[in-house]
Amino acid sequence: MAFDLPTDLTPELVPFAWLIGTWEGAGRLGEGEAEDEYFWQQVIFRDLGGPYLEYRSEAWLTEADGTKMRILAVESGFWSLDREQQDADAGPGMVPGDIFPVLRSADDVQKLHTEDGFKIQAHIVRPDGISELYYGLIDGPRIQLATESLLRSKNAQAYASSTRIYGLVNGELFWRWDVSKGNMDLQAHASAALKRVTAEGTAN
Repeated sequence: MAFDLPTDLTPELVPFAWLIGTWEGAGRLGEGEAEDEYFWQQVIFRDLGGPYLEYRSEAWLTEADGTKMRILAVESGFWSLDREQQDADAGPGMVPGDIFPVLRSADDVQKLHTEDGFKIQAHIVRPDGISELYYGLIDGPRIQLATESLLRSKNAQAYASSTRIYGLVNGELFWRWDVSKGNMDLQAHASAALKRVTAEGTAN
């Protein structure tokens, strides 16, 4: 199914345009070996009109045939270009920014492009007491992220660092998440292939 990319985005979101919408599909935990468990996932990237995307992910543990068993993980957060804040930006808190975006045109945004792509940041929060700050790159339909810092509640599980990669292949969103629990190197944590079910970032 073909979807039209939005054309009225805040200029800073143009590099993320291919992500916007609601995605659903199946994945596997770990390396996806025969004994690894299955899950179903919905991911939403939503444009709220600011220089960032709202992100939400909901995953359910399933049987091999896709039958949902129980909730597995929920994430929420925000993705944006990684750039210095200006006086015209909103914040902190509810301090309003200028009515016009800081980067007002595609040319303004293009000045942030490096030979490796656009630098980006992603803040992701989960109900297990862990918050992650990622930095990385978006280069066309490819994203690479690595944790810069973590915030763990005192009772959270051991968790030291992680990386995530995303790519658009034949219209599907493929992603992989590797995690280190602190006493080992990064290891495969989960991966999935998701289909876009709507070009609008709204939950079903």
